[in-house]
Amino acid sequence: MLTGSQPSPPQEISTFKGQEQASLRAGRLGTAGLLLSVLAATAPLMTVAGVMATTYAVMGVVGLPLLFVILGVIMALFGIGYAEMSRHVHNAGAFYAYIARGLGGLAGAAASYVALVAYSALQVGVYGIFGFEVSVLCEKFFDLTVSWWIPALLALLLTGVLGALKIDLNAKVVGIVLIVEVLLVLVIDFAYAADPGPEGLSLHAFNPDTLTGAGLGTALCFTVAAFLGFEQAPVYAEETDRPQTVVRRVMFLAVGIIAVFYALTAWLISVATGPGGVVDAARKESSGLIFTLAEPRLGTAFTDVLHIFFVTGAFACMLAFHNVVSRYAFAMGREGLLPRAVGRASASTGAPAFGSLLQTLISVVVVGAFVITDDKPDGDPTAPVLRLFTWMGNVGALGVILLMTVTSVAVIAFFSRRGAARVQAGRLLCSGLAALGLGFVFVYAVKDFDVLLGAGPDSVLGWVLPGIIGVAALVGLTVGLVLRSRRPQVFARIGLGNQAFELEKQAEKAASDGH
Repeated sequence: MLTGSQPSPPQEISTFKGQEQASLRAGRLGTAGLLLSVLAATAPLMTVAGVMATTYAVMGVVGLPLLFVILGVIMALFGIGYAEMSRHVHNAGAFYAYIARGLGGLAGAAASYVALVAYSALQVGVYGIFGFEVSVLCEKFFDLTVSWWIPALLALLLTGVLGALKIDLNAKVVGIVLIVEVLLVLVIDFAYAADPGPEGLSLHAFNPDTLTGAGLGTALCFTVAAFLGFEQAPVYAEETDRPQTVVRRVMFLAVGIIAVFYALTAWLISVATGPGGVVDAARKESSGLIFTLAEPRLGTAFTDVLHIFFVTGAFACMLAFHNVVSRYAFAMGREGLLPRAVGRASASTGAPAFGSLLQTLISVVVVGAFVITDDKPDGDPTAPVLRLFTWMGNVGALGVILLMTVTSVAVIAFFSRRGAARVQAGRLLCSGLAALGLGFVFVYAVKDFDVLLGAGPDSVLGWVLPGIIGVAALVGLTVGLVLRSRRPQVFARIGLGNQAFELEKQAEKAASDGH
């Protein structure tokens, strides 16, 4: 019979395939499919055009390439403990499952709602910039005025449909788009290198003295968004063919690729303008910087192609985040943190269809709220970009940074409680350093949230929007307390994933034997 205490899990947890609707379909993804799925969330063109230009412009930090190197080190340190944890816990609820196994069910319940809200915010926010960019392209190529919310809602519906289909099909869709995006950015990089600005191929951007201007911590908050995606690999652990090997490999490949690719691109942008002029150029051109720099070097036709694939890349990003949210919802429903129906996979596709439907409904509500409150003329970016995309993107990034920080602590607790601290000493040291680094970024993100939003220092948004993450944690904690008090057998399963159903069968057998 189950008790209210967390049962001691075995050394290795295998994906339970005995109940098709209680588990995601195993063996759908290999290394390539998983790598493409997680990298799609980084949206290369959106990152290069948006994150990089914004960091140069708002923060005035010439050393942006060096920031990517610094963050790459922090993420690699985080990944060492995170990857080791993924070998022991295979659960679509990755972050909250790891936190539950390390810090207990209450912490896990709170983390589950933070993850759900954070990734939902990241996904929904992209609809804003997608809709706006499509409306701009319609105006440019077809002389047709289209409100931003029309393409946004069409994309929302298509994303919902794809999210309920086989994950390997999704991986192919986002993979093709991602590969084209990367190739286009590489063409831009070569063009900048071949035709540098007035200072030539200067390495000045890698000089530590360039990390000046606004606070380093706040600048790191901007650039951390470029890395969001690699941490999603364990979410698909139940659907990979060899999770102990594949998930670990993909995470380190993703971190390395992101750090090198973006550091190189950020450096070559500074080369194209000259390090001394990159901040002024970014402030003048904003997100149009890379297009302005590319056009005289590669021609108008190429920049038109860039704009088109900026849009398709945004769609791939939406789909990638949608898949993550639906799997978190699935895991939470399976373990009693959400209604049980959400924790059932489609019998035909093996995908979390109800989780996908839930995220689609959430997206309709949030996008609808921004549509209703949009009183600007068509073509104005205020509602779709400066509000929906910027607000939701920063809320989501803040939540993920918090989850990564707490997970690093949970990794230390997990292995220490198992008596493996000495064996895992090196990995636990890396997790501790990652917790310090990520905690530093999180504190600055909360402190300077108004700067991240581009709002004034007295704006209520500076505390209302971060408060969304706090409310999510409080809701999750409340759900956990209720489950611990009223349904201890359900509370005891938080973080166990597929094992929960084996425990449930044991409980049912014990109950029947008792009669």
